[in-house]
Amino acid sequence: MSSGSGSGPGDIDEGRLASLRRLEAHLGHRFHRIQWLDLALTHKSFTHESSPTQMEPLGGNGNEVLEFLGDAVLNLAVTALLLQEFPEAHEGTLSKRRSHLVKRKFLAHLSRELRLEEHLLLGKGEIKDGGRKKASILSNTYEAVIGALYLDSGYDSSLEIIRDHFRHYLNSEKPLGLFDDFKSLLQEHAQQYYRVSPKYQVVEEAGPDHDKRFQATVLIGQEIRGEGWGKSKKEAEQEAAKKALEEISNNQAPIIK
Repeated sequence: MSSGSGSGPGDIDEGRLASLRRLEAHLGHRFHRIQWLDLALTHKSFTHESSPTQMEPLGGNGNEVLEFLGDAVLNLAVTALLLQEFPEAHEGTLSKRRSHLVKRKFLAHLSRELRLEEHLLLGKGEIKDGGRKKASILSNTYEAVIGALYLDSGYDSSLEIIRDHFRHYLNSEKPLGLFDDFKSLLQEHAQQYYRVSPKYQVVEEAGPDHDKRFQATVLIGQEIRGEGWGKSKKEAEQEAAKKALEEISNNQAPIIK
């Protein structure tokens, strides 16, 4: 177990240190002070369940301050990268692109790409609630890691790492953040309200091989909550998840945005 941001790597146990070193290699940055990375990956639920001795160096709110810092760094960096990529673009176009690239859904995607959830310290209750899959926690963790990078090595180094993370999405006509990942939204909602994961079934295939269409259903528990058609199984499942979210929104608890 980590003991937080002490005076050196010796303050972090060997297993945790090895985990952080693997993540460093994935991030492409060797921390001068690896305790920043340790703190960035420590959720407040973990500190709240820790002993007072463990909580003191971490602070009672885990990575929230680093998340706050990382949010500001990320907005500045993404703005700078978009200006470099689209020097002739109008302010409104740049603002729209930036808003999509720093929204929770997209940052959660980046977090999953970096496999941050494998290194995240969560409290037992949050683990039980499926915290490693929650878009809110994953996006906040990514921002906290950016905050840690900034404190460890400054803006220029952070900018280059962010550039590497965003390079495939900056000039895309349809970056990931521009469409709704309904399956992820339904997963988060079902875990939050029903404590189960949705299950998908492809129930029908229609049409010739060159123009097939698929029908999928999604179940929460034993109940079918949505049906959808698509040109691929994934597309059909996304449509089914969308229909389920619409049905739940109309009849039950609010959908997580």
